[in-house]
Amino acid sequence: MSVITMKQLLEAGVHFGHPTRKWNPKMKPYIFTSRNDIHIINLELTVELIDQVYAFVKQQVTEGKSVLFVGTKKQAAEAIQQEAERCGQFFVNTRWLGGTLTNFTTIRSRVDRLNKLNQMEKLGEFDLLPKKEVLKLKAERDKLQHNLGGIKEMRTLPGVIFVIDPKKEHIAIREARAMRIPIVGLVDTNCDPDEVDYIIPGNDDAIRAIKLIAGAMADAVIEAREGEQGVSAESKTEASEEDSAEVSIEESLENIDFETIEKEDDEEIKEKAPKRAKKASAVKEDEKTEEQEPEKKAKKATKAEAQETIEQSEQAPEKELIEKEPQKEEANVEPKQETKESKQEEAKEETKAE
Repeated sequence: MSVITMKQLLEAGVHFGHPTRKWNPKMKPYIFTSRNDIHIINLELTVELIDQVYAFVKQQVTEGKSVLFVGTKKQAAEAIQQEAERCGQFFVNTRWLGGTLTNFTTIRSRVDRLNKLNQMEKLGEFDLLPKKEVLKLKAERDKLQHNLGGIKEMRTLPGVIFVIDPKKEHIAIREARAMRIPIVGLVDTNCDPDEVDYIIPGNDDAIRAIKLIAGAMADAVIEAREGEQGVSAESKTEASEEDSAEVSIEESLENIDFETIEKEDDEEIKEKAPKRAKKASAVKEDEKTEEQEPEKKAKKATKAEAQETIEQSEQAPEKELIEKEPQKEEANVEPKQETKESKQEEAKEETKAE
């Protein structure tokens, strides 16, 4: 019997890949088809590969090696911490510090500093120090706890590293390859499968999918340590005969209503393409601004015309007054000229008469 059934994978949305335009061609062997421009992962291969990875992790733990769970994206952080703590292994779920594996001695010194600060607080040494110094030490401790809290008990390099989304955790993968540490990864359709030694093709953005796969890895560790099958949070409910029965991928996809799944997993699908949504909203805003620009220009033009008409109406009476004044002056001047000429003519006539 498989570690995880086909129905569990379908319910968790493990079969949803990324949009077809974002795919990595190297993932073609693991893709079954595409629906609504989204790749559908072949879950038959996923079931087989999960069984292989489960056996590999179990073997490594029986040999005394540890497992490091890595998932710093928001969807994976909580599930990675819960499953790692459940099986007693180490995790990094906030930020991967460069050199965590390749410069382990330096990282180990910072972990020792964190342990020392915790010990000082337990022994009550903080009570003997000034308040300002205590605040500084607590701030330092909180920062170290945030970045190194999941590996503070890790004394040596891990035997296996389990990664959610190799594209996101490329620095961790590069360091693991440099230190020749086997890599197990949950790989989506936009990732390069060659970067991972043991691939699990599946949705690396859905919270339920991450929790299901991480739970299976934790179960492998628990089974290797205790000799009993661990039960993850997803598999605690009793499986019915339909759940345990082998179902083909074609039949399962035919029975799925993609519209209802998209509505139920709306938040997960949004996480699939956040940049796409941002771009669409930006385009819509640009279109709105373009539509509003002519209206604004028209409003500005009408305002300008109104101001011009007001100015013209104000200037019109002034111009009329200015034009009327010279006419009056001319009218006043002409009679004076006529009177002078008439006087001259009268004088000439008088002289002639004499």
